[in-house]
Amino acid sequence: MAVNLRIPEELDRELARVAEAEHVSKSALLLQGAELIVRRHTRRRAIDDGLDFVQSHDAELLTRLEDA
Repeated sequence: MAVNLRIPEELDRELARVAEAEHVSKSALLLQGAELIVRRHTRRRAIDDGLDFVQSHDAELLTRLEDA
């Protein structure tokens, strides 16, 4: 899938510097960034789901701990 992306000039220059330092293309660098965002979002959702589970299944225990 092809994607067109408009990047501000300063950010493009910074990406070029980082890409050169990492010996990768800007495209590869942007792909790494996108993968990191997806992983972070997925992890955050898993943590939120876990917290929701604990709060709903252990509500009584949490209340007792609050009062302790």
